[in-house]
Amino acid sequence: MTLLSPEQVAAQKANVDAFFGVAGKIFEGFEKLVALNVQAVKATLAETQENMAKVSGTTEPPQWFALQAGFSGPFAEKSLSYGKQVFEIASTTQAEVTQLAQTYYERYNDRVQALVEEAAKHAPTGSEAAIAAWKSAIAATTTLYETLQKTGQQAVQFAGSNLDVVTATASKAVQSNAEKPPVAAGAKR
Repeated sequence: MTLLSPEQVAAQKANVDAFFGVAGKIFEGFEKLVALNVQAVKATLAETQENMAKVSGTTEPPQWFALQAGFSGPFAEKSLSYGKQVFEIASTTQAEVTQLAQTYYERYNDRVQALVEEAAKHAPTGSEAAIAAWKSAIAATTTLYETLQKTGQQAVQFAGSNLDVVTATASKAVQSNAEKPPVAAGAKR
């Protein structure tokens, strides 16, 4: 049976801590999403009950159509708001997980660089090329990681700005449609 060295135990502990840190952030995001969904269901049920009460009190078809038309505007606005809140929860969770991953990567990278430096000090003569190759590989990996991270952040920012544009456009369309008078049955537009 092989026992782990203190360095291996510390590395294992760091890995477990990193895993539970990421899992905790993901779970927090999931909790926020569940709370948002519960809130949305409650609001939808209350609004549906209120709308059903209004509809059941109408006796004329034009009133009924006017009420129906009036329901679509707030529903569309709430749907847009819900979508935006889901995106905010997802992007916040993604940013927190990315921050944890970055911290863990930086620690790991520092340990690898220290290992390479220590190996370089004790390396036999003639191994300079191998040490230089290690250092080059570490630098390339760091550059790749940073590029991927920046690309991911840009993608999230792009999606967020697109969501804002779509939300604003849809909101204007809903408001524009809400301002139009309802069309009576049999009338032409």
